[in-house]
Amino acid sequence: MAPATAGRKSSRVANADAAKQVKAAADASKVNKTSAAKPAKKNTKKTAASTAPKANTGAKRTVTVTKAATAKAKASKDVDETSVKRGRPVKEEAKPTKQPAKTTKKRKTPDQEDAGPSTKKPKVEKAEKVVKPKATPKSRLPKLKVIINQPRYTEKVNVYVFGEGSNGELGLGSAKNAIDVKRPRLNPNLLADKVGVVKIATGGMHCVALSHDNQIYTWGVNDQGALGRDTTWDDAKMKDADDNSSDSDSDDDDDSGMNPREATPTAISQEEFPAGTTFVDVAAGDSISFALTDDGLVYGWGTFRKNEGILGFSSDVEVQTRPKLIPQLSKITNIACGANHVLVIDNAHNVYAWGSGQQNQLGRRLTERTMKTALVPSKVIFNDPSDKKASKKITHISCGDYHTFAIGSDNHVWAFGSNNYGETGIPDNAGTDNASLVTPQIVTSLDGKNVKCIKGGAHHSVAVTENGECLVWGRVDGYQMGIKVQDLCDDDVIKDKNGNPKILTVPAAIPGLSQVAWATCGTDHAIAITEQGQAYSWGFSANYQTGLGTDEDVEVATLIDNTAVRGRKLNWAGAGGQYSILTALAEGGEAQNASNSQ
Repeated sequence: MAPATAGRKSSRVANADAAKQVKAAADASKVNKTSAAKPAKKNTKKTAASTAPKANTGAKRTVTVTKAATAKAKASKDVDETSVKRGRPVKEEAKPTKQPAKTTKKRKTPDQEDAGPSTKKPKVEKAEKVVKPKATPKSRLPKLKVIINQPRYTEKVNVYVFGEGSNGELGLGSAKNAIDVKRPRLNPNLLADKVGVVKIATGGMHCVALSHDNQIYTWGVNDQGALGRDTTWDDAKMKDADDNSSDSDSDDDDDSGMNPREATPTAISQEEFPAGTTFVDVAAGDSISFALTDDGLVYGWGTFRKNEGILGFSSDVEVQTRPKLIPQLSKITNIACGANHVLVIDNAHNVYAWGSGQQNQLGRRLTERTMKTALVPSKVIFNDPSDKKASKKITHISCGDYHTFAIGSDNHVWAFGSNNYGETGIPDNAGTDNASLVTPQIVTSLDGKNVKCIKGGAHHSVAVTENGECLVWGRVDGYQMGIKVQDLCDDDVIKDKNGNPKILTVPAAIPGLSQVAWATCGTDHAIAITEQGQAYSWGFSANYQTGLGTDEDVEVATLIDNTAVRGRKLNWAGAGGQYSILTALAEGGEAQNASNSQ
């Protein structure tokens, strides 16, 4: 292309010359394409043509002949259309003239040459100076925290414990007077004004508590990592302490020989969790524990057990001694534990279950060969052929030791799992050997009851209705019903071979117990809390787990009343294997009740 300083002709002459030169160049190209290419190869001088990318072979020579003419022909409206078409290769060869601009600041683009000299910097150069940041791949972007669960437990409570404490499950420390607590005792290690517990989960022989300041406290048996922290204690120190203890039976401060790191409530280090983790709920089984976060994630630790021993925490971990994220779960809103299984609900009302499924408590059939696969959360399918219109959206879940309950958005109660004593509330095979419900079924006897709370023990269950009734069903031979045996409806009772009542197949309301707000089950006992804040208990009491000061079984629901809880408005109860816990909202002066009677 001609330089910008070349002389300028009149437009008509320039156009004519341009057309002639373009035509001559095209004719020369047709005569001998091969000979036209050779001079370009021999040219060793660096020019715009030699540094340009390879184009049509016949067009290479036209670059030196028509460089000025083509530029002018392009600018004129009178150029012959045929010449313009034939000159297209010239246009393509002219583009590489931009490349020399990389080596010299004086070289200009073809458009600038036609426009004449200019003192302004080309816009192209300005654009090239602006370096646009590269977009970060989505996979590398930090995930924004999406809140799924708002804080659901915010009120600080004082904690009252009773029952068996020889394994530290009462959280009273290692003193001898912490072993058998016959009546409720305020736990001085969990005072509301010092720790500020807002939620407790009771496992078989351990507990997990969530405090107002986002700490997770654990205490009790840690044989399979259920406490989620190191509780190693030097046995020699324990022995020395025992040898040097007082011989006086009246010395309540004597050490019991328990591991104080297990028997004393202690927080799991925050370093076990990612920064910014906020917890909203906790759950506990026999040797397993879980914590739910506000963004719907679940952390777990410990292990699941089967009839023959340890089943495992996951498919590749036998015992998880530290909290670990369950990677298969997200957007979880609720969590509940049985003895060795756990259920969760996500924000789409789907239910997932995992753990031991030997009693079909996971809502699906498992074989010995596929038992390990049950350690991975799997969706529970709700499909009862007897009521195909029943809602599949689950709003509430709860577990017995070996059976499970779920409440749908239409208030239908579903049950599955062990049914040896009719604990599911479905009488169809109750009492037979290895009776169970493999898949979820609707408990028709609870239809229309508007159940708001439902819990299970080993072989019995309780429910609280919207109108404050406390319903019971299941095993009766250990006074698990809280009703005099002779007062049970004979038509609803299955008797053993000796004619003794064994199973109550239809839920029955406990007479004289009204305005109930909450109820729960231990292994073979139960506790109910009224709206007035009073606690009633019944059932198996060999380890004082009823809190009534007796080791005799309690047949009917009886008020728990001693100086520790008298006048307190109790709001929750939990129960493990042989112990129980009550909580009450913090009130002035309760800290002085730490030495209340047993």
